[in-house]
Amino acid sequence: MHTREEKLEAFGRLLDVLDELREKCPWDRKQTNESLRPNTIEETYELCDALVRGDKAETCKELGDVLLHVCFYAKIGQETGDFDIADVCHRLCDKLIFRHPHVFPPLDEPKSNAKTSEEVCEQWEQLKQKEKDGNKSVLSGVPRALPALIKAYRIQDKARNVGFDWEERGQVWDKVKEEIAEFEAEVEGMDADRAESEFGDVLFSLVNAARLYGINPDNALERTNSKFIRRFNYLEDHTLKAGRKLTDMTLAEMDAIWEEAKKYEK
Repeated sequence: MHTREEKLEAFGRLLDVLDELREKCPWDRKQTNESLRPNTIEETYELCDALVRGDKAETCKELGDVLLHVCFYAKIGQETGDFDIADVCHRLCDKLIFRHPHVFPPLDEPKSNAKTSEEVCEQWEQLKQKEKDGNKSVLSGVPRALPALIKAYRIQDKARNVGFDWEERGQVWDKVKEEIAEFEAEVEGMDADRAESEFGDVLFSLVNAARLYGINPDNALERTNSKFIRRFNYLEDHTLKAGRKLTDMTLAEMDAIWEEAKKYEK
């Protein structure tokens, strides 16, 4: 691993390279916050994919791509005179210090006694409300652009941090069953709009259950997505090698190969 001095030198090198690209490369020179934003989203998802797959080399590469975007936005901020990378770092450090009084106790104040991860999270939300530029409400800090599944988890987690939660986690299953029953009733009634609304309630209650049992629903669903892709690819590959097409097979034939794929994974 590198020394602190080597890490600082490497970060400085990145800033120098970006400065030169911004000046001499036609593509880099014309980029704006608006043009970079879609690429930033794509790079973030590529990083998440590498993390899910546990690919260390790819994670390192994708972290670099995300870091480039952070520095690029700071570079644009410097050009407009609004902020630079130093301001970004200082604001982040100030926020981290303020929100971790159990590690950085304020002067003339007793050290926070938050000892568990849960207590730290509750303290974090309370401190956010005290910041001068903090969120005006508990849920206003949830980004509107988050994917719905992640947003549901964040909404529930933030509500939990101020005490709005089940007394016992097992109580959530009654709510899940209630929402499923309401969804089934609307489906039977053939009311598409009400059925969609009730299905949203089912998903929200299942996200709640996952949270209560320490499961990240987005990670869990991605694991299932990957599992389905692996098994379907096995089915498709097996079928092509046999000189057949999926569209020519019966469901029973496909199910047989699907079960074979499940056994192969084990």
